[in-house]
Amino acid sequence: MTVGPIRGEEGWRDLPPFPPFPAEDVRKVCVVAAHPDDETLGVSGLLQRLHARGAEIRLVVATDGEAAFPGSSGALRRALGARRREELREALRCQGMDDVEPVWAGLPDSGLADHEAELSEVVREAAAGSELCLAPWPDDPHPDHQVAGRAAFAAAPLGAHRWSYPIWLWHGVSPDDPAIPWARATEFRLDDTAATVKAEAIQAYRSQSEPGPSGEEPILTAETLEYFARDREILFHEPRTASTPVSRFETLYREPDPWTMDSWYERRKRTVALAALPRERYGVAVEPACGTGALTVELATRCEKVLAFDPVPAALSAARERASHLSTVDLSTGELPGDLTGPADLVVLSEILYYLSEADLTATLDRTVAALRPGGQVLAVHWRPQAPDAPHHGAEVHERLRTHPGLRGLVAHNEDDFLVDVLARR
Repeated sequence: MTVGPIRGEEGWRDLPPFPPFPAEDVRKVCVVAAHPDDETLGVSGLLQRLHARGAEIRLVVATDGEAAFPGSSGALRRALGARRREELREALRCQGMDDVEPVWAGLPDSGLADHEAELSEVVREAAAGSELCLAPWPDDPHPDHQVAGRAAFAAAPLGAHRWSYPIWLWHGVSPDDPAIPWARATEFRLDDTAATVKAEAIQAYRSQSEPGPSGEEPILTAETLEYFARDREILFHEPRTASTPVSRFETLYREPDPWTMDSWYERRKRTVALAALPRERYGVAVEPACGTGALTVELATRCEKVLAFDPVPAALSAARERASHLSTVDLSTGELPGDLTGPADLVVLSEILYYLSEADLTATLDRTVAALRPGGQVLAVHWRPQAPDAPHHGAEVHERLRTHPGLRGLVAHNEDDFLVDVLARR
């Protein structure tokens, strides 16, 4: 095991509070561990809560942890691997999760770097249908943890929230290291009962808290265990980096109304967004990602012409039916950033920017400005929280709009659930 120097717990005691972990109401969870005990050390409290609320827990264990003591013989390694499997089962019983049957990948401990693709395939099968994927932090100092994190998040379903948990970060990295993504950190608070159960579960891993077969220092020393006796577990959000593929939206639009466009939330959001427009009338409006056209038909009451497009045939079909009585609405197939063109008096960006990769987001914002006539305006409205299949969140993309050198703000409306901005071309 290769990690940096062990640092004292006191070096971490001044960490500020982080936002509470946001994804507790899920029905199916996939948890990936590089070695038996990672999941208990990192997220036992969270798993206890999720399991108690009825979530199905799928646990993938990449290795048996047989190489914890590198100097051991082959026979001793095999014995240790078998023992660590039993310890994990005992830890699950301690946590009241007897029904969780681990998926043992059986890949070589301290050798995962050569088996990343294999692990991804194991996770892909186990994680099918999951709404939440938990895995080691991909930048954790232990190489096996890095591979397990990358493999897990590469295989996680598009609709799953992705969160990583650090293990050796606490021992081998300084709190002020710029590589630590504190801006993406969240925390799960353990009550006294959960903390006690976690401590009991950790004690099940006796092979790690006792000296090795040749008298080696334990892996989980008393000093090491201080990090995992806290009343909070810290996780990092792991957003996707690629634009959400069209296939994801095609799957969603197999339902006739995946966004529940007639709900009070959606109706009110459209009303607030249109009320934010400072002009009574606009000439040409361009609306990318128009979906089923609920906002499109309302834009038509304020614009001489609405040019709307979407890449999903089912969405366009519903939009055409909705706008069939409007001769001023032109609907076509298209996607961002390539199909955004002008000239336009108004560009409407509704619930789309956070689905774009960094490169596509930058290109879309630049093309938006280029498409506007002098003095033309942008109406942006986005859900504030993080969508599981999106690289960005609402607040982030609105900040990008507000700070774009080609735009100046006119109207800003912030709520807990959504944001509305109107900006003008400089």
